[in-house]
Amino acid sequence: MTVRKKIVCLGGGRGTSSLLQGLKPFNPQLSVITSMADDGGSSGRLRKSYNMMPPGDIVSCIAALMENRELAALVTHRFPGMHKTAKEISGHKLGNLMLLAELQRTGDFYKALEAIKKIFGVKADILPATDERTRLSAFTLDGRRLHSETTMDLALYAEPHGIKSIYITPKNPQVNSLVIKNILEADVIISGPGDLYTNQLPVLIIPKIKDALLASKAKKLFVLNIANKPFETKGYTLQSFIRAFEDHVGTFPFDMVFANNNTVPKIPKKYRYDYIAIDTSSTQNVTLIEEDLVNIDFPLYHDAAKLGKTITKYI
Repeated sequence: MTVRKKIVCLGGGRGTSSLLQGLKPFNPQLSVITSMADDGGSSGRLRKSYNMMPPGDIVSCIAALMENRELAALVTHRFPGMHKTAKEISGHKLGNLMLLAELQRTGDFYKALEAIKKIFGVKADILPATDERTRLSAFTLDGRRLHSETTMDLALYAEPHGIKSIYITPKNPQVNSLVIKNILEADVIISGPGDLYTNQLPVLIIPKIKDALLASKAKKLFVLNIANKPFETKGYTLQSFIRAFEDHVGTFPFDMVFANNNTVPKIPKKYRYDYIAIDTSSTQNVTLIEEDLVNIDFPLYHDAAKLGKTITKYI
């Protein structure tokens, strides 16, 4: 009998969804831990209006693990329109509204989450990183202080752009014991792909999660992004990502790095993204895996199938 590996994915956003889609066919025992610092878009509006935890990343992870892809597309459908008669619903993702509805029915975020998972046949643990909403702040390279995940994510601040470090408020938020249990019992822990300062590090700098990650005996993997996001990580190399983890976590806690080596597909200039350079000067104590991981149809991101197959091969 084959033992299913326990894999914990840390982060959120499109990158984590792609990772989950890639891993799902290999039937591991999956857990996902997502940041609660999101304050933009549909999640931000619901967070403010209904005093709820931001649902967006959680809903995206649920959709990534659903068997019925048509249903998954429905759950992640975002209502268009900015007309006055549509302003209440425009921009909202259907799944976010469903999670809100379950929260109002049950009065408990975890009960609502379990109900939505059951409806769509998703068995993985999909957990908020904290039991309270967190606020993301940052210092820029030139010493300014920024507040809110949206400000950083969309570069809604004056030039020159560039983030030096981030922090969260409250500094030591409450974390569900199941989050810590999953990390300590994991066979494999994966961070990335995803935005460095608004998806990945906001989870890892939570003190209780950081301590559990460092104490865990799991194999720890880091998936390097395909390309650098303008303003947030412009000009970053692999070494830059490693240094950012060292600055925020105290060490680069990963045993293996998975990096894309196919830079043939042209990135459209309008996106202003560039492929990340794979410099190896800081990887002496880390196993570096370089493979073709790019989505050739949209080369800003990973190909989910390639990523899942490659990771599974090495673990």
